[in-house]
Amino acid sequence: MACQPQQKTQDFVQNSSDVKAVNKTKSNVTKPNIVIFYVDDLGYGDVGAYGAKGVETPNIDALAANGIKFTDAHSSAATCTPSRYSLLTGEYAFRNKASVLQGDAALIISPEQPTLASLVKKAGYKTAVVGKWHLGLGDGTPIDWNGEVKPGPLEIGFDYSFLLPATGDRVPAVYLEDYHVVNVDNSDPLSVSYEEKIGSRPTGYENPELLKQLADNQHNKSIINGISRIGWMKGGKAAEWKDEDFYQVFTNKANNFISENKEVPFFLFFPFHDIHVPRLPNVKFQGKSTMGVRGDAIAQMDWITGAVVDHLESQGLLDNTLILFTSDNGPVLNDGYGDQAEELLGDHQPGGIYRGGKYSAFEAGTRVPTIIHYPNKVSPGVNDELMSQIDIYASVAAILDIPLASNEAIDSENYADTWLNHQAKGRSELIEEAYTLSLRSNIGSKQWKYISPTENLNDWVMSLKNIEPGLSKTAQLYNLAIDPEEQHNVAQQNSDTVKALEQRLNAIVSRTSR
Repeated sequence: MACQPQQKTQDFVQNSSDVKAVNKTKSNVTKPNIVIFYVDDLGYGDVGAYGAKGVETPNIDALAANGIKFTDAHSSAATCTPSRYSLLTGEYAFRNKASVLQGDAALIISPEQPTLASLVKKAGYKTAVVGKWHLGLGDGTPIDWNGEVKPGPLEIGFDYSFLLPATGDRVPAVYLEDYHVVNVDNSDPLSVSYEEKIGSRPTGYENPELLKQLADNQHNKSIINGISRIGWMKGGKAAEWKDEDFYQVFTNKANNFISENKEVPFFLFFPFHDIHVPRLPNVKFQGKSTMGVRGDAIAQMDWITGAVVDHLESQGLLDNTLILFTSDNGPVLNDGYGDQAEELLGDHQPGGIYRGGKYSAFEAGTRVPTIIHYPNKVSPGVNDELMSQIDIYASVAAILDIPLASNEAIDSENYADTWLNHQAKGRSELIEEAYTLSLRSNIGSKQWKYISPTENLNDWVMSLKNIEPGLSKTAQLYNLAIDPEEQHNVAQQNSDTVKALEQRLNAIVSRTSR
């Protein structure tokens, strides 16, 4: 793959400056391009390589077959904003009180805070984020969506961004490219509100007959493209997105970035909208599964993955590209819209054998499909070690030989050897975050999971989402080695272990440096 740009440069070597250019190109080809496919709400069992039924995912399965498939790898939290924050900063989200954000929330990563994007820029990388952002924008003052929207990704290390500003189910339902809303018309200025209705758009609560999918009381505000959203949106008619076009719009933007930067090492963070609600797969994918729109959205997500991988290969870049394919949290079926995801599930198990899902402290909340594909360095295999997305930061730093400051990415540890070798050892402990903190700790043959007690039991998760929140007013302890489905709480029989894990969890929480 690297031979093509190197040979092209060598053909024009005429003087010492050209020789320096050749040497720079040779240096660059030793650095892997990095692509992170960060799928939304994809459960452990939602792809073929992890046992999916009713939908085929040949492109993802090919990555798993030719790379490393991890079976005990985790997002750091069971919801989206906290997981994204942790992946990009190498820091647990509770340190910044990060939670699921509204569509007009301020940027929760300070421009002064190091990120994975700013880290790789030190090594000469071009950086981009394409897809669902949901980490906030602006400085906390009301956002002028008709002018420059910043600070944002460009202030925290990205050279280019093309975003859904928040999520597909939240206003503003527009694309944001770098600092500007795409196609915004100043004669029809855009504004949003999460407090009261603004503008004259119909809403889900006033005009349910206009909806493609019925929505709950949270998602029943302004209707855009036949879907009611969270929040109200006024103006910006020419800038509105069409959900069914996401698959092609984001794929094109990602592939354009790759083409424009193929001569230098690049980092592409690709946070998908799929398979988050509202699920409106393009007609190209409708009927591709037996599970209705959720299954069809999985098929669409697989196509997008394959289209980017194929483009890397066509550009001669695939062998030297480190691809991480994973998800921000576990699965959810009913998340605000009546799309029959539960009714059409069939034999498919979105979380595999694991209990819970998105929002839950049980394993399915954070145990997610995780695949590394890097032909130049990685031999195919399966790794059953305990792994965390929070370690991507320090591991990439090690691969690129970039030292970390003592206050940088304080929760991230270097597991580069394990990410690249299916026979290497993983973590002995990690934190899982889901409205309370859990500690996974592997001690000998025991795989302990301690879930700390909480007074906030989040009964709404069960009543609205049909997912067990996994919370209790008393401590929970499970030995996943013999009870991976977390059916037997053995805290009372192992009080000394509970006390030791509680102390260890508190020690990690109180840490302030590496």
